[in-house]
Amino acid sequence: MAERRISRRQLVTLLRASNPMPSTANARIAIVGAGLGGLACARVLQRHGRSVTVYEREASADARPQGGSLDIHSGTGQAALRAAGLIDEFRALARPESQGWRILDPATAAVLPVPGPPSHDDDSPEIDRGQLRALLLDSLAADTVRWDRAVSAVTPQEDEDGTWRLLFEDGSTEAADLVIGADGAWSRVRPSVSQAAPAYNGVTFVEAGFPDCDARHPSLAALVGNGTMLASTGDKALLAQRNGQGHIRVYVAFRAPRDWHVGAGVSLDDAEAVRRYLVDLLKGWDRSLLDFVRRNEGGFIARPVFVLPAPHTWEHVPGTTLLGDAAHLMPPVGLGANLAMLDGTDLARALVAESTVEDAVRAYESVMLPRSAQAALECAKVLDDILPPQGA
Repeated sequence: MAERRISRRQLVTLLRASNPMPSTANARIAIVGAGLGGLACARVLQRHGRSVTVYEREASADARPQGGSLDIHSGTGQAALRAAGLIDEFRALARPESQGWRILDPATAAVLPVPGPPSHDDDSPEIDRGQLRALLLDSLAADTVRWDRAVSAVTPQEDEDGTWRLLFEDGSTEAADLVIGADGAWSRVRPSVSQAAPAYNGVTFVEAGFPDCDARHPSLAALVGNGTMLASTGDKALLAQRNGQGHIRVYVAFRAPRDWHVGAGVSLDDAEAVRRYLVDLLKGWDRSLLDFVRRNEGGFIARPVFVLPAPHTWEHVPGTTLLGDAAHLMPPVGLGANLAMLDGTDLARALVAESTVEDAVRAYESVMLPRSAQAALECAKVLDDILPPQGA
């Protein structure tokens, strides 16, 4: 008789069906990834007396820069911070004056009397991602986050009761009743529920930075104003965003093949070659806008935009789920961090409200999946409005 093979999802379902479902009150909960969504989930769980462990591949909280400024929306990110009991601390750090947009004419750098991209709400103050992450980290109990613990995969424990085993890159393992994939675009947890993988969507952002811009480059700072500046035409755009402590981040965005630099004969490690390419790309733009490229001294970082399919859904798998970019990677137009924190909060609250892990995860996914599907479509449209696809 031929050997019958069953899928991982079928195996986990069979194991869970033959054993009592773990109670949320004493479940071993493992969050993979110490980003904003995973930390928000851990914080809300701990506020309700639940035990949780966060595993993070980075060696420490300050192992790398945490990125630029985020606008935190009242209905999503701020709602998560209220549930976390951190809204007052957030307000003390946030910059409400930085939520505005200035739209400039690329040819003249004149301010245009038009609004910026669609706003999600009128109360969305900015905060540096690093500050927000530090706020969440500091709110957790000591040793909640296990640093330098890189998860390579998660697998069902076939010889036990349907729980999961986390496999770490150093060869060690840990068991959990619930594994939450909060580990971003290239999630190691995602394959436990979905075979979807991020794909390049045809847009690349090239980032530059201007520390202490008000003092060192006052003319550029004046063009940006207090918030975000945008100039765009056709399939290319220039964005400049004010961060904390006078830092301004600049992004040249354009539609191109993933290997555009190879075709152009440009090494991404050669700042002068990248600078020449970008100046030529923006040929005909006002000189003051080109200075955002010409006067950058810190090099350039290429950031191709990857997205998951929209909608990205999966059949429920007992004992594991996803949140944030691991669940719904979408274009970076202001929703991702907000949704990640809301995901984490919703999942934590479900784990508090429901009696079993199974019921909690199903309740969470029934809300998160349709919400993220709609948000992904909205984000794709915003990016297409800023950088229309060829022929649009």
